This record gives sequence, structure tokens and C-alpha cells, in this order.
Amino acid sequence: MMETKKVILITGASSGIGKETALRLIREGHTVYGAARRVERMKDLQQAGGYAIAMDVTDDQSIQEGLAQVIKEQGQVDVLVNNAGYAIYGSVEETSIDDARRQFEVNLFGLARLTQLVLPHMRAAKRGTIINISSMGGKVYFPLGAWYHGTKHALEGWSDSLRLELKQFGIDVVIIEPGAIKTEFGEVMTAPMMERSSEGPYAKITKVMEKAVTDSYEKPNSSSPPSVIAHVISKAIKAKKPKTRYVAGKMAKPMMWIRKYLGDRVYDKAVMSQVK
Repeated sequence: MMETKKVILITGASSGIGKETALRLIREGHTVYGAARRVERMKDLQQAGGYAIAMDVTDDQSIQEGLAQVIKEQGQVDVLVNNAGYAIYGSVEETSIDDARRQFEVNLFGLARLTQLVLPHMRAAKRGTIINISSMGGKVYFPLGAWYHGTKHALEGWSDSLRLELKQFGIDVVIIEPGAIKTEFGEVMTAPMMERSSEGPYAKITKVMEKAVTDSYEKPNSSSPPSVIAHVISKAIKAKKPKTRYVAGKMAKPMMWIRKYLGDRVYDKAVMSQVK
């Protein structure tokens, strides 16, 4: 028996963690809106009893129109799951600033804009939960990932400050830090990385990174299914007092532990021993 039915908006719901989470929350009885650019890839959400809306988090009008539809139909948003995101990898030297800027537009500024627009509704209701999907990459780092890790490290600090601002209004801010999760994330990342950096001065490390990424997404038991993160998100939504951070998925806890307790130099050696 479900405690309270909530209106939940999830971005990036056309695949991976976003889709898995949306389907789980629909099964749990919530009113779920999946938002993504590819509406046609959310038919299964609609068939399961959810709603699909077109939203491009880099387009302000698209964000406003998508949210307006949810408010018009439901009158509120109880939970916002900021899940839309992707990774660009490639050396800093060989990655264009335009590509880097787009990475921040999707992973940070788009998320921030949607959050800004949702907040007045949550304040009026004197409740709400903002769940930001960060990554273990918000606490650790890998070579060729400077721009991606930059967005996730930024999201961590942004979320921490936001949590303090919203406490007075009864609104929770939760950070989820997934490890290696089996989604199309790896495929989206590796081809452009090879394009940027596989021929120049960073060719050696790029080829090694490609193998490491491919292995972590394709070898059995080297990554976790998206359901692991959907479970954690569901747990955070149910909690009367959710944790500020949830860590789940392959490699997340050990990698974060090494960085936190053994320091940067030991962490650097651990990472580089894997990419020789």
C-alpha cells in the first residue's frame, strides 16, 4: 500500500536510469511525467500509465512549456528528478569550448533553470523534493573527462548550497551518485572521444580509456543495471528525512573511498594503473 501519491517530473526519461526510474515510480502508484527530447521513446511510460512530454533542457521555452503542462494538469510538482545528462570525454586540449559549453548547458544550466521554475510551486506547497543525479564522477575523476567531471563537481556544490537555501521551506535536496551503470551512456561517450583524441598527442591514453570504458559497460558484472539507481531514488522519495547523498552502483563506493581517505596521489596511482 502506497503512503502518498506524488506528482513526479523526471528529465532524461527516454532511456537508461530516467526510464527505469519512471517505470518503477509508475508501478508504485505515483503520477509520473517523463520529459525528454525523444518523446517517441517514452511510449512504454504512457502504456504503463505515465505521461510523456517533450523537453530539451537547453531550450528555455521548451522547459517552460513542459513544466506549464504538468502544472496545468496536476496543479503541482512534488518531486523533481533532474536526470538528463551525458558525458563528453576527450583531452582538454583537443575538446572545443563549444562542446564543453554544451556539456555544462545540459548537465548544469538546464537542470538549474528547470529547478528555478519548479521552486515557486514547491514553496507555495511548503514541501517538495529535488533529486539531482550526479555521479561518482562528482567526487572522483578520470583522464580525458575534465569537462564531464567539471559539470558533476559543480552540481555537487550547487546542490549543497541549494539544500541550505530550501531547508526553511520544507524542500529537500538529494544528490544521487551512481557508479558504472549499464546504459547507452558509454556508447554516447566513446565515439566522440575517439574522434577528438585518438590520433594526436593523447592517442595512447585515449585508446586505453576506450578499452576501459567498453569493458566496464560490456563485460559481465562490470556495471550495475539502472534498476539499482531507480531503487535508491524510490527510497529517497519515500523517506521522511532523505539522506543528502545516496551512493550506488559498481565501483562507486570503493573509488570514492580511495579518494576521500587515501588522498589524491594514491587515487591518481590507482586510476593510472588501470589505464596503462
